[in-house]
Amino acid sequence: MRVISGLARGRRLREPAGLAIRPTVDRVKEAMFNIIQFDVAGRRALDLFSGTGQLGIEALSRGADGAVFVDSSDAAARLTRANVAAAGFADSATVLKRDSIAYLDGCGQFGVVFLDPPYDTPLLRDALEKIIKFDKLLANGIIICESRAGTMMPDARAPYYKGSEYRYGGTALTLYGRT
Repeated sequence: MRVISGLARGRRLREPAGLAIRPTVDRVKEAMFNIIQFDVAGRRALDLFSGTGQLGIEALSRGADGAVFVDSSDAAARLTRANVAAAGFADSATVLKRDSIAYLDGCGQFGVVFLDPPYDTPLLRDALEKIIKFDKLLANGIIICESRAGTMMPDARAPYYKGSEYRYGGTALTLYGRT
């Protein structure tokens, strides 16, 4: 696992031990950031269900103004903190060991949101619904969801919209935005 582009390009990130944390594979992460490459710089990012922290770290490397990493797992929070420090972004990152869905109750708005929860759980749908209900995305912001290919992703209500869907082997990426 490595940072693909930007300020921390090529830096290796620590990988999880065991199967409890499923990191995004490099080819999917590279495709994801090719899709959103013009939507990251200058925006505040949220890496919900952060796991290793690699999506938020990639956003910071590519010019995001800051990033908040949230995961309910002690192991994930420790791994994210270590990876944020290894990439050199400790000053522009906040890592929280907290329930990801509950975090959305009191947080502010973000320009970029990464949603990559454990597959085959209601967490992705719950997070997406809460972000839309409580308007956690800035105007012209984007949400990028990672799920198992074949997962039916919900439509969104205005001012949110469901954008493009992409498939990479067994992984699907779905974009949402806010006008």
